[in-house]
Amino acid sequence: MLATEKEVRALDVETIATSADLTGVEGINQVIQATLDKWGRIDILVNNVGGSKWTPFEDVSDEEWLDIFDWNMFAAVRATRAALPSMKAQGSGSIITISSIFGRESGGPATYNATKAAEISMGKTLAKELAKTGIRVNTVAPGSVIFPGGNWQKRLDADPEGINKFVEQEIPVGRFGTPEEIANVVVFLSSDRASWVTGACINVDGCQSRSLI
Repeated sequence: MLATEKEVRALDVETIATSADLTGVEGINQVIQATLDKWGRIDILVNNVGGSKWTPFEDVSDEEWLDIFDWNMFAAVRATRAALPSMKAQGSGSIITISSIFGRESGGPATYNATKAAEISMGKTLAKELAKTGIRVNTVAPGSVIFPGGNWQKRLDADPEGINKFVEQEIPVGRFGTPEEIANVVVFLSSDRASWVTGACINVDGCQSRSLI
């Protein structure tokens, strides 16, 4: 995190780095308050907390279901709820939640799919609710993205042949996505160029998704 902060500062962009547990209300409020203390307003909120466990459905306990919803869905719910008073007061804002193509079709474990579908549904519903307030709400649905230390990098290192076959069969453009390619869409949705884009869920997946919607 500190390395990222240093990289951003090198671009002559004022920034702060805050460490907090975003699966709980206290951590969310800490980050929101730190932002308000520094700048006095919140213009953009990107909900990008999440994870999954590959557990067969019949073996998933109630506790694990609740954990996955805390990681994925409720972190976004709490952060959005905490940011809204500031956005409403200023009459503007952009909220973007990072979901997944597997919120629109099957592909991951049931717990992950359910939470990602919930994020997309919440985004659409909230966009309608806030449409006349100047606050836009959108969702981004990435496909398979690779980065150092991430799940796909670990799987590629462990089984290059198998993962390369997966890419060949499942991702028409023939490669994994990168975090920067997801970020480019988030930047657009955060900007005034997307002033009439709200309630959308945009796939960023190299045509990996098979869903028409």
